[in-house]
Amino acid sequence: FMPAGNYLGQMIAALPYRWIIIPIGMVIGYFIVMAEPAVYVLTKQVEELTDGAIEGKVMKTGLSISVAVSVGLAMLRVLTGISIFYLLVPGYVAAILLSFFVPKIFTAVAFDSGGVASGPMTATFLLPFATRASLYVGGEIVADAFCVVAMVAMTTLITIQVIGLIYKLQEKRADAAAAAGQVVSLDAYADDAIIEL
Repeated sequence: FMPAGNYLGQMIAALPYRWIIIPIGMVIGYFIVMAEPAVYVLTKQVEELTDGAIEGKVMKTGLSISVAVSVGLAMLRVLTGISIFYLLVPGYVAAILLSFFVPKIFTAVAFDSGGVASGPMTATFLLPFATRASLYVGGEIVADAFCVVAMVAMTTLITIQVIGLIYKLQEKRADAAAAAGQVVSLDAYADDAIIEL
């Protein structure tokens, strides 16, 4: 995958409208997560451990969106040379603040997914893609291109915890509906599911 990443990065950066590397990079980032074997294992395990409460499909979509955003930000850095601190510091502050408001299982899964999403496919394809694009644009490879993995790890933390926040809000809404006297159907639960009473 390294030669393919190198070639694509160089060819796209050579186009007269270099900004196109941002949306193309985002599309590549969205789909490359699906090729990560560890992502499949993580989403399957989380779905099994939570008895389907956290759907694997939702996690895969969240991880894909987060990697797409991170690659877009990394390509923006390749083109503009903006400091990585302007992206990483607010991002990690947001991730740490979110950890106080989401259920603990989502925080644990979020920190684990950061390592999973930045696995072998990301390292062998996206890093050469970014380094060759940076080299061709005339940027500094070490300063501009090697942020891809850090961005992937950061955005997955935020995205999975935002999913956790949405789940928490939905749970509060269901509890409020139950307290108001509405009937809560138990048909959605499996026969062997553990239900807190």
